[in-house]
Amino acid sequence: MGEFFNPEKGIWAWLSTLVDIFGLSILWVCLCLPVVTAGPATAALYYAVVTCVRKRESGAFRRYFHSLRQNFKVGLLAGLIVIPLALSLFGGHFIVRWYGTRWGGGAYVLYVAYYFALILPAGMLCWLFPLLGRFDYGVGGLFRTSLQLTVAHLPSTVVVTLLTAQTAVFCIERWWPVVFMPVTATLLASLFFEKIFQAHSPELALKEEPDE
Repeated sequence: MGEFFNPEKGIWAWLSTLVDIFGLSILWVCLCLPVVTAGPATAALYYAVVTCVRKRESGAFRRYFHSLRQNFKVGLLAGLIVIPLALSLFGGHFIVRWYGTRWGGGAYVLYVAYYFALILPAGMLCWLFPLLGRFDYGVGGLFRTSLQLTVAHLPSTVVVTLLTAQTAVFCIERWWPVVFMPVTATLLASLFFEKIFQAHSPELALKEEPDE
């Protein structure tokens, strides 16, 4: 009976995890609404998901805000660079797709080529903020390392990029998954990222865990 009332075991541990999943997802969505804050919000989400949802450590929201404060400046600057580039690339994708699906032939070949060409910048974007959430970087080093990992681990990059894209489409088409899909998708992506981060950790400076 004592184990049943233990907050760190059994049903209470699962309930705590569910609270973290729903709470962090909603918090991330709210902090992304200003758009320019999406970068540091995403870095903080990755950090909190890895340390608390995946590793079952306590203090998910405390760790989220710790990471948000610590990475806000670099994340904000990186986001200001990424947002116009991302809008241009994906806007171009919709234009090329419109011509490709209506004209066919060479226009469709161009659409397919553009679709595959998006893997590199989209994959780099997928690496960018998880890296910031787990490591200390300046803006230049963050972009450089993201590009290196995108190319060096292309199969993982493709899988995570497709996962992220499908998650975004799913949430846009049906609004209700936003209450759990941000954390779920981040957790799945971490299965690829964390293994690679651990392999590169001798050359990279891992962040210290918060003391408080």
